Amino acid sequence: MQLKPQDFLVALKLVAWGDQRWTYARLAQELGISVSEAHACIKRGLQAGLLLPNRESPPQPLESGNSAEPGVRESVAIYRVTRKRVRRSALPDGEAVADNAVRPHSHNLAEFALHGAKYAFPAVKLPLVVGVPTSHSAPAFAGVFAPGSTDYVWPHPNGSVRGVGVEPLQPSVPFAAMQDANLYEMLALFDALRVGKARERGMALERLQALIDPNAPKPIKGPMHG
Repeated sequence: MQLKPQDFLVALKLVAWGDQRWTYARLAQELGISVSEAHACIKRGLQAGLLLPNRESPPQPLESGNSAEPGVRESVAIYRVTRKRVRRSALPDGEAVADNAVRPHSHNLAEFALHGAKYAFPAVKLPLVVGVPTSHSAPAFAGVFAPGSTDYVWPHPNGSVRGVGVEPLQPSVPFAAMQDANLYEMLALFDALRVGKARERGMALERLQALIDPNAPKPIKGPMHG
């Protein structure tokens, strides 16, 4: 099993949604991928440990008189609610909630996003082009990163900024980012890790960690040296 860029994109989308209920159809629509690919992304995310199942598969019927045909099993509905909703943040890893089929494995996903994904999916810089701002140039970071830096953009015909092109994590990323400000922020932070300078990478590490795994212990900062 080889993890694909769209698998990472799907995992970040689930983080962006938080405790919202979702369907595979909605996931596919908002990310600009097919429903079958959304299913495949979830499957690979589970295998890679970036996602956790919210419930076990239903047991096979034991009674021979069951009306279902042998080997046929009803799929578990995404929207089935069997008990009062429990916020994901209140659940330790391994416990289940009633709403969605899977949820992000916060610790593993943060570790991969911060320290592994930029090597698995390295940035490819492109010539100057008009596109959607990313990295420190994204709107979410106005006034955060140092002004005067080179702008980076995902090439897009409806873009508003001219800058150094960065090949997006997955072709539908500009579309998906424009549908969801939370997802846009995480994708831009990830690009800051891939193409940003040292100060931008440091800030991106801290912010991305807080977004994906807010309950993680805060790193102890050493004394500042001149």
